[in-house]
Amino acid sequence: MNPNIDTKLSYNQYRELVSELVENKSTTGNDASEALVNYTMLNDRRMKRWDKTVKISEEDQARIKSFKGNVTWVVLTESWCGDAAHVVPVLNKIAELNDGIELQLVFRDENEELMNQYLTNGAKSIPKLIMTDNVTQKVVDTYGPRPSEATKLVNDFKAKHGTLSAEFKEDLQRWYNQDKGKTVIKDVLQLLRV
Repeated sequence: MNPNIDTKLSYNQYRELVSELVENKSTTGNDASEALVNYTMLNDRRMKRWDKTVKISEEDQARIKSFKGNVTWVVLTESWCGDAAHVVPVLNKIAELNDGIELQLVFRDENEELMNQYLTNGAKSIPKLIMTDNVTQKVVDTYGPRPSEATKLVNDFKAKHGTLSAEFKEDLQRWYNQDKGKTVIKDVLQLLRV
C-alpha cells in the first residue's frame, strides 16, 4: 500500500467536492476539458439518485454486518468517471453497514504510482477498490473497475467490435440503471467472503 496518499476523502467529502465542482463548472483530474466537466455534472446527478435509491436486501445487510474484518477500502476514482458514478455510491452503502470497513476515496491522477500498481489489462481503469487489512497492512484483494456482469458485457463487445461505441456506452448506462447496484453488492459479498 502506498502510504504517501495526500488527499483521502470520505464519501461525504467526495460528494461535497463533486457538487462544488459542478457549481464551478470544473472537474477532477489532469484533463479539465468541457466533455469531462459535463460528465462530472452528469455523474453528480447519477450519484444523487443512487444515494437515494440503492437498496440492500435484509439478507445481504446481515451478511455485510457479519463481516469480522478490519479493512480500509481505498478507491481510486475521478469525478468524470461514469462507472465510478454508479459503483462508488453502492460501495459507500455497503461500508456504512459495517464499522470494520473504512472507505477512503482518492484521485487517480493525483496517485499515479498507486494506480500503476493496480492496472486493469494495462489500463488505468477506475473505480478501483484496494482492500487493505488494517492489522497486517497487506492488500488482501481488489475490485473494479466494473461489476462482474458489466465487465463481461464490455469484454464481449470489445472482442467482437474492437472498441466501445457511443451506443454501447449508452447501453452500459442502461444496464447500470436496471441492475440498481445488485451486481456490485453480490461481487463485494464475495470479496468480503461472507
